[in-house]
Amino acid sequence: MLRSIGPQACDEPRAESATTVLNACDGAPANIQALTPFRAGWNQRDLERKLGIENSVNLASNENALGCSPAVTRALRTQTELVSRYPDSAGQALKQALHKFYGVDTDRIILGNGSNDVLDLLARTFLRPGTSALHSQYGFAVYPLVARASGAESIEVTAKNFGHDASAMVAAIRSDTRLVFIANPNNPTGTLLEPELVVRVLERVPRHVLVVLDEAYDEFLPAAQRSAAHRYLDKYPNLIVVRTFSKAYGLAGLRVGYAFANPCVCDLVNRVRQPFNVNAPAQAAAVAALSDQDFIKRSAELVRDGMRQVERGLGRLGLEHIPSAGNFLSFRVPHADTIFQHMLQQGVIVQPLVNYGMANHLRVSIGLESQNQRFLSALSAALTVSN
Repeated sequence: MLRSIGPQACDEPRAESATTVLNACDGAPANIQALTPFRAGWNQRDLERKLGIENSVNLASNENALGCSPAVTRALRTQTELVSRYPDSAGQALKQALHKFYGVDTDRIILGNGSNDVLDLLARTFLRPGTSALHSQYGFAVYPLVARASGAESIEVTAKNFGHDASAMVAAIRSDTRLVFIANPNNPTGTLLEPELVVRVLERVPRHVLVVLDEAYDEFLPAAQRSAAHRYLDKYPNLIVVRTFSKAYGLAGLRVGYAFANPCVCDLVNRVRQPFNVNAPAQAAAVAALSDQDFIKRSAELVRDGMRQVERGLGRLGLEHIPSAGNFLSFRVPHADTIFQHMLQQGVIVQPLVNYGMANHLRVSIGLESQNQRFLSALSAALTVSN
């Protein structure tokens, strides 16, 4: 006879459930059933196949237009044996590289399958039904998603000029609040919370509330403006700084994210994460990418030049944009959905922002000079057709 390993044997009588479950899916928790899944936009292959076109350009995903560093390519070519071996679960080589670069001890580093994985791990570790998490209006869509998936309440704080209102964020904290998400620079608006405002938040937030500072786009800032938040960890033990190799480092397809946090936070998260959540080629690529800061410099310069090109082009078309500190630009356009569809027909993919409550805005990633010009030409043609 088979018997369960839990407190109740399989053959013993069970109490009737108060709610009749008709099938396995009906038995899923209500908070999971209520979720709207994150939906990625169009990719070039699908668009080209559907429309029968070639040479489309994807300016919707905030990827690095330069690709990745040659050092990454060399690492992947010379370490093919990694494919057949389990990765180092602790990611020690990558943690050592991050320690050397940032000066953060390895017991303060969390690794993830992209920064989204890190955000999900934080939510699963610290949130549960009866708790809450804060995010800003127009903030990254993953924040409310991971909070609600954990059964917590997701509280949206009204934005200020499309960005974080630091005072309002602090004022919205409740006794059940456990996480405060701040994207800096913010996606999709590109707004930047100044360092003194970040410190103000950290000074005023109760110590039992973790502040998750998401700095996915920090490397695109001029060197003098890049965040030094990882140096605040000793003073603010409730600070978590989340970063990624997907954007400036060009490793979006490999999925490598990381966070700096108090050792006790890292210890708890490591109890939740999957043992091999960052694959071996991804770890090797991230170490190589971190070693090539000249590539990061070129990438940031490309974005700054491209940003000026796109801003001038939008100005000539009479369109307003939100000043951005990232590698993307959100702009206001009449009949945004129609414009988006017209641009798709021309093989140019941008990002609609209707799901962010910005139905009259589109977001474009900064690409190569020729790609930026193609975007502006396609946008001009779409505006002409829609008028």
